Order: sequence, then structure tokens, then C-alpha cells
Amino acid sequence: MTPLNILLVLSAGLFFAGLFGVAARRTILMQLISLEIMLSGPALGFVAVGAYHGSVEGTGMFLMVLGLAAAEVALGLAIYLHMRRATGGDSDLAHRLRG
Repeated sequence: MTPLNILLVLSAGLFFAGLFGVAARRTILMQLISLEIMLSGPALGFVAVGAYHGSVEGTGMFLMVLGLAAAEVALGLAIYLHMRRATGGDSDLAHRLRG
């Protein structure tokens, strides 16, 4: 296998490991961590393909993913703190947040 293929398989593995973590975990904090793992998979893929083709577009897409991850963390932690106060951190009890 070429180094690009190895990096793309690793990228897909990171994405699916994060997807499994989001589906399997009940706590909001662990779901946020799994979402960050999911975002690191495509970011690695963008950088690997950009480096393979010798272009800077992969790095540009990585910076966009990094900005998206920062915004997701900020909003996710705010939602987590609100849910933690209201439900004790269990995402199945989120229906109590209506009012």
C-alpha cells in the first residue's frame, strides 16, 4: 500500500471510531469528544491528499475543519453546561430542557 492509502485508511478509521463513540455513549461530554475524533479523520485526509498532490488546498480545508471544531467545542460546552445543570449530564433526559 502507498503512504496515501495508509493515511486514508487511518482517516476513515478515526471517523468511524468517532461515529461509534457518538452512537454508543450516553453522556454529552463523551459524545463531544467523539465528535472531535470524527472531525480529525477528514482533516487528516485533507492534509494527506493535499501533500500527495503538492497543493495547499488540503491545508486550507484543514484550517476550515479546525475552525469548525473550535466553534463546535464552544457551542457544545455551553450546551453541555446547561444540560449538566438541568439533567445531571444524561443525554436521554434532554426532553426536560423545553422550558
